[in-house]
Amino acid sequence: MLTKRIIPCLDIKNGRTVKGINFVNLIDAGDPVVLAKQYADLGADELVFLDISATLEGRKTMLDMVLKVAEQVNIPFTVGGGISSVEDVDALLKCGADKVSINSSAVKRPDLVNELADKFGSQCVVVAIDAKQINGEWFVHLAGGTIPTELNLFDWAKEVEKRGAGEILFTSMNNDGTKAGFANEALAKLSSELNIPIIASGGAGTVQHFIDTFTIGKSDAALAASVFHFGEIPILELKQELKANNIPVRI
Repeated sequence: MLTKRIIPCLDIKNGRTVKGINFVNLIDAGDPVVLAKQYADLGADELVFLDISATLEGRKTMLDMVLKVAEQVNIPFTVGGGISSVEDVDALLKCGADKVSINSSAVKRPDLVNELADKFGSQCVVVAIDAKQINGEWFVHLAGGTIPTELNLFDWAKEVEKRGAGEILFTSMNNDGTKAGFANEALAKLSSELNIPIIASGGAGTVQHFIDTFTIGKSDAALAASVFHFGEIPILELKQELKANNIPVRI
């Protein structure tokens, strides 16, 4: 059985790691380069580095920071934010990123998923989907959750899988930063309807939440930020608890 992955997420704004609740009220969580090295040393399986205001501000991800982070880590490393072309991805991979995460740009131009998968391979392409449950239906939102669309989460996830995405990173905007648990019902549905890995994001607050997303939500990986940034859940202890609950992890 494939091991389940624990992935700290570094949301970057103005060169600092930040964390908010429901995508707002951001507070400083430290230097991303320092945090990245700590996580690699502490047993994280992968890292995700998101320049959260790049799309909103219409600029590209900071290549110099990607280079510095990549120099510090020996685990797979995904970068997202402001990516809209093959050239953008080529530059990021040359700076040391292993994968890229695309979100708003994929919705605006779905062919981008095909182009990146054809050029770099599906294993390199993560499609991030920020969705909000409204009256029982999940709707995709763009630009860091600021722009609602009428696109259905499950329809969009299936489409990007067909277009060559290698993984889906699903963030529940309803759960994000609440520490009340992941959106396991939606995650289980995604896992059952797709054949590519699903990364759960939004809502981690306790070790039990991670256990639940791997068992109830059928997630392949769990991504979190504040519980790791502020030392609330040490990664090694988390993995030991997961293992004790018969969830396969790399320790």
